[in-house]
Amino acid sequence: MRRIAACIFVLILFTALASGCAATREVTRVDPGKTTDLSGRWNDTDSQQVAKAVIDDCLAQGWLPEWVEGNPGKKPVVIVGSIVNKSHEHINVQTFVKDIQSALINSRKVKFVSSKEERGEVRDERRDQHQGYTSEQTRAGVGQETGANFMLKGSLNTIVDELEGKRAVWYQVNMELHDLTTNEISWIGQHKIKKIITKGSSKW
Repeated sequence: MRRIAACIFVLILFTALASGCAATREVTRVDPGKTTDLSGRWNDTDSQQVAKAVIDDCLAQGWLPEWVEGNPGKKPVVIVGSIVNKSHEHINVQTFVKDIQSALINSRKVKFVSSKEERGEVRDERRDQHQGYTSEQTRAGVGQETGANFMLKGSLNTIVDELEGKRAVWYQVNMELHDLTTNEISWIGQHKIKKIITKGSSKW
């Protein structure tokens, strides 16, 4: 009986402690567009700002008017290739890729086609439509994909410097625009962010 009573007491104590911890948790909803930088690491604000900065720079350079002059009435077609995380942090590169894609599409200066992975899913759907499940009038045509003229590739890099409870983190995003016809690099750009983080009571 003593063992049962002890188990019941421990269970009650654990429940009370858990309830107390839960009661102290506070959740605040904020505007998704508001800048938040709690840890000092790469975050959603960095991703969006860098994507806009590199695309604005890319589209402001001479390769674009030169291409349009040689192809009157057309817009160049761009695809996003690999963007490699070479930083010391675990960064969700796909989120950054989506911000790049969004900046390209919203610029209205170029056309944009889906990535290699996205094309695979679209092609599977198109094949299914031609298996007799979809009416002939509504089937997506075969062999009518838009080919890309340029591929945008890049990398995310960091340099870290630390001294006496302070850490400086230097983020550098390098981007290149490759002409898929000639293999020429039509544009090279970069964007940098530097953060100073002061160490609190917790470890880095």
